[in-house]
Amino acid sequence: MNIRTDLAVERLDLSAPLPAGAGCREFSLRGVPCTLVEIRGEAAARTLQKPAGRYFTLSCTPFRCAPEDFPAEVEAAAGILRSLLPRKGLVLTVGLGNDSITPDALGPETARLLLATRHIDGESAALAGLPGLRPAAAIAPGVLGQTGMETAEILSALVREIRPSAVIAVDALAAGDFSRLGATVQICDSGISPGSGVANRRKELSPATLGVPVVAVGVPTVADYPGQSGAPMMVTPREIDVIVENAAKTIAFAINRALQPGLSLEDLLALVN
Repeated sequence: MNIRTDLAVERLDLSAPLPAGAGCREFSLRGVPCTLVEIRGEAAARTLQKPAGRYFTLSCTPFRCAPEDFPAEVEAAAGILRSLLPRKGLVLTVGLGNDSITPDALGPETARLLLATRHIDGESAALAGLPGLRPAAAIAPGVLGQTGMETAEILSALVREIRPSAVIAVDALAAGDFSRLGATVQICDSGISPGSGVANRRKELSPATLGVPVVAVGVPTVADYPGQSGAPMMVTPREIDVIVENAAKTIAFAINRALQPGLSLEDLLALVN
């Protein structure tokens, strides 16, 4: 329980009974292994050190490799997102992180690949042959050191202005198990505390702070490691640039498919590219 991790599945000791209020089950989506951890109630949340909510963990082909299972993994993640999001209304996706630091660039890289449609009205969409688009917006707000503003401050103002039905927050995560680095996607409906896995916790983004449902999506890009000197370090794989590129593509098109189910993956690839 002392490992530094953002992954709910790593908070479980599967060799012991689960704490009261917690549940775990494994299944497959589009052939992709998935683990669902459910945390209900304050007691289970305290024990597992995670907010109450549903945490889906997809075990993907390592993102350092060519994405052979890209369509299946996109559809699996899109299906989970649809189940957690309201069926209608504008959805704002936020790419959290610092695009100048590769292990922290997952959010901004994802935001670049999203299909923003809020500015396209019904008539324009019909003329373009794209009727029925769901309104979607995207932003990569940077980090406190770049802007002088907390991400939560920026998003609170933005939510009040554009009134989305939900927020999707994409961020790089920390893992305790090295095998999960760049090979796991976690999707949850509990919101997110940016930087919590690397001991740089910022104000949380959650339904309580933003006033709308918040779905968090992330991939672990760093892990805690005690060096030979005993000094704690955060380490990242040497292929982190490829991992971030491939993971961002998978997450972005999962979000695009979840929000625009009338468009095929091929359509979305053509539109975004």
